[in-house]
Amino acid sequence: MAIAAPAQQIDPAGPSNPAGAPSDAQGTISIPEGVTIFGKNDPNMRRATALVNGDIITGTDVDQRLALILAANDGKISDEEKERLRMQVLRNLIDETLQIQEAKASDITIEDGEIDQTYARVAQQNFNQNVAAMDSYLARVGSSPASLKRQIRGELSWQRLLRRNVQPFINVSEEEVKEVIARQQQDKGTEEYRIGEIYLAASPDAKQQVFENAKRIVDQLKQGGSFVAYARQYSQASTAAVGGDLGWIRLSQLPGELATASRELQPGQLVGPIEVPGGFSIVYLIDKRQVLTADPRDAVLALKQISISFPAGTTQADATRKAGEFANAMKEARGCGAVDGVARALGAQVVANDQIRARDLPGPLQDAVLGMAVGETSPPFGSIADGVRVLMLCGRDDPQSNNTLNFDQVMAQMEDERVNKRAQMYLRDLRRDAIIDYN
Repeated sequence: MAIAAPAQQIDPAGPSNPAGAPSDAQGTISIPEGVTIFGKNDPNMRRATALVNGDIITGTDVDQRLALILAANDGKISDEEKERLRMQVLRNLIDETLQIQEAKASDITIEDGEIDQTYARVAQQNFNQNVAAMDSYLARVGSSPASLKRQIRGELSWQRLLRRNVQPFINVSEEEVKEVIARQQQDKGTEEYRIGEIYLAASPDAKQQVFENAKRIVDQLKQGGSFVAYARQYSQASTAAVGGDLGWIRLSQLPGELATASRELQPGQLVGPIEVPGGFSIVYLIDKRQVLTADPRDAVLALKQISISFPAGTTQADATRKAGEFANAMKEARGCGAVDGVARALGAQVVANDQIRARDLPGPLQDAVLGMAVGETSPPFGSIADGVRVLMLCGRDDPQSNNTLNFDQVMAQMEDERVNKRAQMYLRDLRRDAIIDYN
């Protein structure tokens, strides 16, 4: 079964393709009316294994990669959704295999030591675990270190391949960069958005099915699913490898349909599926800020967190009363120098951190903390199960307004955008030329 290239225009009434015409010619696909289907294509009879230019993808490969998605979503995925995910994972593994093969054909080698280093960094940064703990975690959720390392190999291979075969041929002139900087200077004070996107390509005949799949993804995300995990496994855009993150952009840089929908979002909200040329998009607003203007949420805070826990069996009424007494005691602490002693008298725990960015706090706490003076405490927050906490502000370093744009950074961003577009075409060609057998 061949992998389809991006949809071409279909003309049901057009003439048939002349004999001997190249099979990969770009143009109108002609389909006569009154089509008769010979044979039966039953997707339920297909097992999730494939040979990709001779390299096998096993059912175990699919199961272990699928387990990573299920774990990222706490297993809150229906059986029906799992089957759709399974086929998407298989498509991703096929793309990954093509990328690794193409890198190898270009004499690009990713050493095992580099993969091990990346694996250790992922374990620490994303899971806050060492390698041994990460190995145990993956085995516990039904995956394996080999599965994650293969994904790492695919991503590193593709990145290095693009650096060799695509980036050298991407040109951004100084004039283009200067024009962008001039426009951004004019846009100073306007809003800039950090957008996450899941893009699903849809040919005309599959549009409804893809739309329904996109709706199910949105439902899973609204129930607490990981946007980054879904983007990595579902999205067919080049940003899938970074969890769908488009970076900081202005709405004018987005297609009109996405810009209109994004304008109404608040950080943490998503919208979709939105029909765009060639398919559907799901948009998630990660954050927003004002262009070339200092954002108070970039302030670096020195905080002390003071917390108390409740014994088992504590009622809501008792918890509310104790939380009120705790909050009043904290207000009388008279600054960060005295709060430790007050906390000891209450049997409370104190944790200090002087490198917290305000924007990294949950939304409601951001507003509360940014409105506090040094030595003041936040309203109490928490639950009976987790205990009650307050934050005391011990210091604050406000961000400086940045009125200048870095020429090299702007050029790098423009080059990355063009590389991503060329990468999509590159992968499309690899799919088109691949020999794939499903078992």
